[in-house]
Amino acid sequence: MSNPSEFLQLIKHPFKFKLYMLSKLPSAFFCGVRVVDADENKCAVKVPYKWLSQNPFKSTYFACLSMAAEMSTGLLCLMHLHKRQPAVSMLVVKIEGNFMKKATGITVFTCEDGAAITRTIEDAVFSNEGKIITCRSYGRNAAGEIVAEFAVTWSFKVKSNIT
Repeated sequence: MSNPSEFLQLIKHPFKFKLYMLSKLPSAFFCGVRVVDADENKCAVKVPYKWLSQNPFKSTYFACLSMAAEMSTGLLCLMHLHKRQPAVSMLVVKIEGNFMKKATGITVFTCEDGAAITRTIEDAVFSNEGKIITCRSYGRNAAGEIVAEFAVTWSFKVKSNIT
């Protein structure tokens, strides 16, 4: 099994997670993508409208919105894989986005698929076959209106023990 509570402590630590983002996800770090809230079932990630995340149409660039949406799903996946034995690899295999409104302020993307992610990982381990799951993340503005929605499809596979 994994250790979600240990991973939660890591992503909620203000300095350690910023350092992780700076070293592993510099684009997201400089665009202002940040974790707002996380637990074993859901993860919320925000992206602001600012100079480094803007497009020419006075809204947040779609790639920055995509980064926040993907992170809201990916952190849930990582949380349920943290220190898991046997080790399981994860990979984005598809991403789809729909845009409803201009993102002109802070957009918060929330994914609530933690339980389904856990089941998919367990299924991959039990069957020793690759499994996929499509996670949904909804981006809302300050008024609570949906600005964008993303479907991120993740693949999980038990890592082989080849030395």
